[in-house]
Amino acid sequence: MGTGESAAGDLAHKITKLVEEKGWNQEDFARISNLNRHTIRQILSGGPKRKLRNATVSQCAEALGLTVNELRTLPLDRLLLRIHGKAPADDEALKKLYDRATLPELTNWLERNQERAAQLRPDEIDELLEMQAPSGPMERLGVEHFVELIERRRKLLAQVRMIAGTEYLNCLETVVGLFFEKLSRGAKSSRS
Repeated sequence: MGTGESAAGDLAHKITKLVEEKGWNQEDFARISNLNRHTIRQILSGGPKRKLRNATVSQCAEALGLTVNELRTLPLDRLLLRIHGKAPADDEALKKLYDRATLPELTNWLERNQERAAQLRPDEIDELLEMQAPSGPMERLGVEHFVELIERRRKLLAQVRMIAGTEYLNCLETVVGLFFEKLSRGAKSSRS
């Protein structure tokens, strides 16, 4: 087997394991990924693998709540954490958090909550670091408050991604549209 076939087989294996972990059958995954059942059968079967098209990989990644880069490059154990809403540690971003945490309450929180800190994504780490300015929101409301908001948002987004891949997409779209419209009106009236 050539390296292209090996890479395709590795990618198909990852997709298969992630689909199993989600509890989806072939039909579920075909519907959620918006791919035809024949393509899904070829990906999920254990037989010889052909090279997957970029568009196919993209649709699989989106259905699984991942980026194409994550699906292609991260090892399976880290992907399993990601689909369960637990971000695998990004060592560079985590190091940045520990190095740039200046607020005593944040450094104490990091010492007490190393496992939760390791689940923070790079954009979430940047968000926390921006809020630690003297007399800033983190100092007033506390580190735990902001970390809980970040964790709740991450969980909610994972749930939305899952719902978006089902027959409830129209309902989700309606509810989100109503909230967005209400918030947009509120923002316009506060600017006036």
